[in-house]
Amino acid sequence: MIYAAIAVTAAVTILIRFLPFWLFSGKGEVPAPLVRLGAVLPPAIMAVLVIYCLKDMPLLGPSHALPEILGVLVTSASYVWKRNTLLSIAAGTLLYMVLVQTVF
Repeated sequence: MIYAAIAVTAAVTILIRFLPFWLFSGKGEVPAPLVRLGAVLPPAIMAVLVIYCLKDMPLLGPSHALPEILGVLVTSASYVWKRNTLLSIAAGTLLYMVLVQTVF
């Protein structure tokens, strides 16, 4: 039974991943609504993730959310400076973890 569930899950995952390539593999153009979604969705998803991560900030706690705020500021500033997403996320996360583990 478990092997059947794993097989079905794998098949659906593969289908979902490859279906867009099969549908749009011809020489025709991609429909305009999909192009617009491709441009709008990544920033929207990032905004939702940032809001989700910061929704439980302890504003009235002993740290007054300073590690979170400083982590976001370092992430934003390093991205504006270097335009490297992975470097920015790593820098902000590293600062946040150092502050939480040693200072606060």
